[in-house]
Amino acid sequence: MSWRGKRVLITGATGFIGQYLSRKLKALEAAVYGCTSPTEACDGIAPSDEYAPHLPAFDIRDARTTRAVLDDVRPDVVIHLAAVGVTNPGVDPIQALTVNAGGVINLLEAVKEKDVERVVLVGTSYEYGLSGRARKLDPINAYAASKVAAWAFGRMYWRACELPVVFVRPFQVYGPGQPRRTLIPAAIRAATSGENFPMTPGDQERDFIFAEDVAEGMIAAAERAGIEGESLDLGRGVGVTARRVVEMIWDLTDAGGKIQPGARPYRTGAPVHLVADADRTAELTGWRATTTLEEGLRTTIAQSRSKKRHSV
Repeated sequence: MSWRGKRVLITGATGFIGQYLSRKLKALEAAVYGCTSPTEACDGIAPSDEYAPHLPAFDIRDARTTRAVLDDVRPDVVIHLAAVGVTNPGVDPIQALTVNAGGVINLLEAVKEKDVERVVLVGTSYEYGLSGRARKLDPINAYAASKVAAWAFGRMYWRACELPVVFVRPFQVYGPGQPRRTLIPAAIRAATSGENFPMTPGDQERDFIFAEDVAEGMIAAAERAGIEGESLDLGRGVGVTARRVVEMIWDLTDAGGKIQPGARPYRTGAPVHLVADADRTAELTGWRATTTLEEGLRTTIAQSRSKKRHSV
């Protein structure tokens, strides 16, 4: 599939993953239309070239506005990233359901009236909950539950309306620009500042995947023919404990502070083992993540240090 001139609508385009995806698609010469929530600090992607026209912020909960955006853009491909609760497990359940599931309904209702080649709906690995590799949906918080609901409605629109919907579930995404409250940027900040790092015991295994790879996985899900209705894991297929990741950061930075495992409790109901089925995704799309954890951490640390130097 050639992306040159393809009209791509990305909701949540200025979010952490959305920015990586937008840059990748612009490099492929797609016509990227970036949308964000009106509550976000940035109203959209700046029109840096002809492939990234600016769109006003809009509320995905508003069906009329959502339809108007689709009418205006007339996209070939839609990639839906906009969501609430991504870094907040305590998000209000009603808000999560209204935005994350209700927003998908509004989007797909608008897509029904258009000749769209592919809709990629972005979920979360936490939809699997405690089931780990079992591929059983078992959400443990309101955010994950709302994403399961969005998946169910997406499946319904695929079956009942034959919409070309594909679902992707990113695993533990990290990289430059990630929100500060998450594990890796918090550990890097402590390590490069010579501070101690209090954390949980850190035995929980996660599948850490670099944001550049996730963006490429989403593009593969958007362009691969014949996978409509499928749900794809975006991960490396390798489980690494949170404690080991922090130890790697300490080794890569020669940190002066101490790691303090067990200083904080685990979150209630947090999965112990959550690893992607990378082989199945590769079989369906031909895509695999290529960045090793050490390579991704080195890049993230280097950019964090560069940003710190420029801010002084």
